[in-house]
Amino acid sequence: GGNPAYLAKQDMLEQGYDSALIEAAASYSEVKDEEILKARQVYQKLYAQKLEETQAEYEKVVALGGLHVIGTERHESRRIDNQLRGRAGRQGDPGSSQFYISLEDELMRLFGSENIMGLMDRLGMDDSQPVENKMITRGIENAQRRVEAYHFDLRKNVLEYDNVMNQQREVIYRQRREVLMSADIKNNIIEMITQVVERTIDAYTGGSIYPEEWDWVNLLEKASQLFLPLDCLSAEELAKMHETEVRELILEKALAHYEQREKEVGTENMREIERLVTLRVVDQKWQDHLDAMDQLRQGIGLRAYGQRDPLVEYQYEAYEMFQMMIAEIQEEVVRYVYHVSLVERPTERENLVENRYQEPKTSGQRRVNKVGRNQPCPCGSGKKYKRCCGA
Repeated sequence: GGNPAYLAKQDMLEQGYDSALIEAAASYSEVKDEEILKARQVYQKLYAQKLEETQAEYEKVVALGGLHVIGTERHESRRIDNQLRGRAGRQGDPGSSQFYISLEDELMRLFGSENIMGLMDRLGMDDSQPVENKMITRGIENAQRRVEAYHFDLRKNVLEYDNVMNQQREVIYRQRREVLMSADIKNNIIEMITQVVERTIDAYTGGSIYPEEWDWVNLLEKASQLFLPLDCLSAEELAKMHETEVRELILEKALAHYEQREKEVGTENMREIERLVTLRVVDQKWQDHLDAMDQLRQGIGLRAYGQRDPLVEYQYEAYEMFQMMIAEIQEEVVRYVYHVSLVERPTERENLVENRYQEPKTSGQRRVNKVGRNQPCPCGSGKKYKRCCGA
């Protein structure tokens, strides 16, 4: 029969009432506003009128046998068909439903038309006869089950790929939250320094345990770019030492240089630098990692041609890329912490004379050389402007 409350509100809208006033009139809260009280009287009158009309329509529908739902095809999901059937009988009311299908429908064409056509031929049925045989109905339901299983596998596959990114996202967000909530992350920075020192040494040892076989020149050059002051160690000095002693000495020099930097900059400034640098580097590297993961996801399906499971390959590649990103974050943070310098902003002179200062008139517009987003940053970092000061 319809919704009397909705019909009453529609009539009030046509009469020019505001929607907010109508909602207030339809509520049961106690009010003293005369305008709302008058609107409530109008609403109650309209509601009683619409209720009487819908009740009469409802009785007519019930007398005719209830609502009859006609489906022009079967949906891929049995759940949707059942919902449509459920519209025919609400709260014990009478009702019926009838579905009409064709063997040329998308569902039947892909998943069952040949079998059902063969069954109809064996039963001697032609196109003019309704398909009411239970075997054919079961065949349609089997086709729906196959479609549902197909879509379930698709969703499951997508979910398994998404779980890889979700796990990495949880790790990054947890670490970022710790940096935001902590005022002192010195211990985290020291741990980063230790890991960067170890990785830097391992990168130039060539897997040899004998220091005389190490690439001392490139090792010291890389260390000076990251965590050591210039010319604090020499290759001749380190070549005479054992591997363990070399590692301990380089780490000791790096931590000593870190403490010296803290004294020069100041403890409070150092803590603030560490937090800002860490957040900036993590955000930038995480964005780059997301782009790289999207590109990996697009092409990982080609691994199936090499008899490899794309999901397993994606998980392996994603883990390797995530570990590489963590290493790059640590190296970048350490480099900034050791080499960043504080620059005080020049304070602008304030004009203390009220309403007496006037901007000097210029004959023309001042030309400003803008830096393109893909051009090198003018700060000298070597990065693109959009990845540095223009971020």
